[in-house]
Amino acid sequence: MSPARKRGILIGAVLAVVAVVVAAVVLLVKEDQAPATTGGPGGSTGSAQESPAQIATRFLRQFDTGDLTGAPVDDPAAATAALSATRGALSGASVKTVLGEVPTTPGEATTTSATFHASWTFAGNNVWKYEGKLELVRNAGKWVVRWAPSVIHPKLEAGQQLSLKPVSAKPVVADRDGKALVGGDAAGVAPILQGALSKVASEQNGGTGTAASVAVSRLDASGKPVETLFGQTEETDQPLVSTLSVASQSAAQKAVDGFQGPAIIVAMKTSGDLLAVAQNGAAGNQPKALSGLYSPGSAFKIATATAALQQSGVSADSPVACPGSEQIGTRTLKNDNGFDLGTVSLKTAFAESCNTTFGRLAGQLPADGLAKAANQFGLNADFEIPGLATETGKVEPSSSGDEQVEAGIGQGKVQVSPLGAALMAATVAAGKPVVPKLWQGLETKVNTGYQAPSPGVLNQIRAMMREVCTTGTAKALKSSGAVFGKTGTAQFGSGSGANGWFVGYRGDVAFAVMLEGSNDSKPAVQLAAKFLAG
Repeated sequence: MSPARKRGILIGAVLAVVAVVVAAVVLLVKEDQAPATTGGPGGSTGSAQESPAQIATRFLRQFDTGDLTGAPVDDPAAATAALSATRGALSGASVKTVLGEVPTTPGEATTTSATFHASWTFAGNNVWKYEGKLELVRNAGKWVVRWAPSVIHPKLEAGQQLSLKPVSAKPVVADRDGKALVGGDAAGVAPILQGALSKVASEQNGGTGTAASVAVSRLDASGKPVETLFGQTEETDQPLVSTLSVASQSAAQKAVDGFQGPAIIVAMKTSGDLLAVAQNGAAGNQPKALSGLYSPGSAFKIATATAALQQSGVSADSPVACPGSEQIGTRTLKNDNGFDLGTVSLKTAFAESCNTTFGRLAGQLPADGLAKAANQFGLNADFEIPGLATETGKVEPSSSGDEQVEAGIGQGKVQVSPLGAALMAATVAAGKPVVPKLWQGLETKVNTGYQAPSPGVLNQIRAMMREVCTTGTAKALKSSGAVFGKTGTAQFGSGSGANGWFVGYRGDVAFAVMLEGSNDSKPAVQLAAKFLAG
């Protein structure tokens, strides 16, 4: 082959390669500039086109602000007008939406949907929550929300609108006299029980545990109400009724709030109906009044005296020794400030709270003697009160003589709650077992019941408790009417501090006052007087 011919073939080959490369570059440029197509009815979609989830999110974000200008919706004018009218009808309530489920959409799909959760907040912090739904369609190749009144609320139809009206504040939970305990004008009433009262009300009312002060209705085209979507109508708003008394609760709360240290008062009808459960801020926010266990001190002498009357053959008038100090077993007991009464009646020893007398009586009892007596006052009973966790006490048979002596004056391992102490007083007054209740129509379940002491024994206990309040350690209550009771001072921890108690009843109201760290029962007697005066 000639050199010229070889050069011609080589040049031709190079040009062919160049042509192929150029063609490839041109093809790549065209492909890069060409829009992606789906081949579906919606036409081209664009590689940066927003997904249905993104469109729904953007729409809801603007829905929350109340301004749908430029929103991804197929009828912006109608959507803007409807949302503006709704916000006006709802008095400018704020709304917050959260996107829910958005199904996966095939490339050829032209419609889909999305759920969302809406929360409208009205004046008074009333919150209306519901689940809504958005329909989305392809419009000119792009996803948009299809506007309909149901976007605002799923039950709203064409021509209908929403309406807001205030509802007179009615209680969700009422006291025994119909006064508000939760909802209505119940602010500040029974603070330690608010959670329990609201929880039970919510359970009984299908999850609605708060009182709505507004009602949202759906109106037809003529403005006539079709249905209430939120809030309760006045005609059907029936509160759950508690045994509590606003008057008693307020008196108890005022008494404890006026005390500097931790203070608790529990009051109940002798029928078992709880009237008041009050504790102040210093006592903490846990319901110690109902389940806190404490040494009852001399308030437990009600049980010790009962055991002695039943098991030791003594009576309220029997002579007993009351020395200022006495060693019983390995324990040395002393009376308050070492007072010595010599020989007095059991009733007087009870009224003056002679530790030496009752320590000796306890030491003469069988190992289970005090536990049996405590059982008769419900101190080992177990109740399930709807909404409340309760403990009445814990008094077990003594494991030694020394332990028995300590238990006789309410120390050592003897434990009683303020609720249990009030139950003990109620049992004395009623002369029969008492079941504590918080509700009218919701019964307390008795897991472990009890039997009260005999009428003959209780008559003597009543006489002894009355003398406490006339000539004994609670004689400061003489001007408070016919009060029956028992004081108590109980050491705790290292013994450097003591709680003060007064347990008693007047008429058909039994109660217990317990002051943590008061070191004396006198302040408890003073709080009892304030409560009774209220």
